[in-house]
Amino acid sequence: MKRRHLISTGAATAAAAIAAPVRAQGGQPTIRWRMPSSFPKSLDTVFGGAQSIASTVAALTDGKFTITPHGAGELVPPLAILDAVQNATVECGHTAGFYYIGKEPALVFDTGVPFGMNPRQHTAWMYYGGGMDLMREVYAKFNVVQIPCGNTGAQMGGWFRKEIKTPADFKGLRIRAAGFLGHVYTKLGAVPQQIPGSDIYPALEKGTLDAVEWVGPADDEKLGLSKVAKFYYSPGVLERGASLCMIVSKPAWEALPASYKAALEAACFRSNADMLAKYDATNVPALRRLVGSGAKLGSWSRPIMDAMRRANDEVMKEQSAANETFRKVHDHWSKFLADQVLWSSVNDGAAEQFMISAARKP
Repeated sequence: MKRRHLISTGAATAAAAIAAPVRAQGGQPTIRWRMPSSFPKSLDTVFGGAQSIASTVAALTDGKFTITPHGAGELVPPLAILDAVQNATVECGHTAGFYYIGKEPALVFDTGVPFGMNPRQHTAWMYYGGGMDLMREVYAKFNVVQIPCGNTGAQMGGWFRKEIKTPADFKGLRIRAAGFLGHVYTKLGAVPQQIPGSDIYPALEKGTLDAVEWVGPADDEKLGLSKVAKFYYSPGVLERGASLCMIVSKPAWEALPASYKAALEAACFRSNADMLAKYDATNVPALRRLVGSGAKLGSWSRPIMDAMRRANDEVMKEQSAANETFRKVHDHWSKFLADQVLWSSVNDGAAEQFMISAARKP
């Protein structure tokens, strides 16, 4: 499918959904899907993305195509969504590709990599840079179809039970980290663990984890992380944006009428924009409350970020050398990112730097 065609028939339809919903044609089938999510219902923005998809699809099809979202663990384990969809245990799932890098490392590009693209750049790569075609090729080996459906925006550096001053302070640290963040922390001497969001608080509270990287202030506040770890670091150079995806069993996808496919892709595009907007609006007041309640906000030092960058460069080279699929996606992704960084330095990024420096002046 051409990305431009998707935008014109999908995103525009989603934007006009409430004012002029698409009417399902007479004789269209009634379809019921179940959609387990990797995320708990308590996180209303990220899980709310699944709910948004379901409500938009129902509106666009006059209720003939309904999707029921299920919170993490209700139908299948939070990190087993891909297995469940691949095996057709469920028709679709709401998750993040980088949870499954053990099956295929290239899936990390579906979500995001350290020192990678910001949400705007990632969306541009997906829809106009050939990224979605590449990712759908990768997902095809699992007999599923991928649709981007949300983005958290830049995430924070994480919560730590002790202060981090130098790269050496990561040695031996047990940290929750997903995707290639775990590989980077391994290079720095930490011991990364991938656990679902619902298990993070008790792991920190019991001392089985020393640090946690989750999302950002809005979600971190809901999980109560400031109660069990006081040091909160930024910037989120290891996760400049995490893109979520809806994955659909290929047989279930192929059984959909064309109008239902368009409705589903439109709903996912709408959720993608809505989630990012909500996080941008809610993170600032949440951060103020966290700092006001005692969280110690800190910034990674330049030596720490340089060490992270070197570690990530090593990981990328190793993965590219070991995996042909990874190398193919990485080479394509890297060229697009280089152009985006150039464009940012010329225009938007330069303006942003000025705005930040101007705001700090008395």
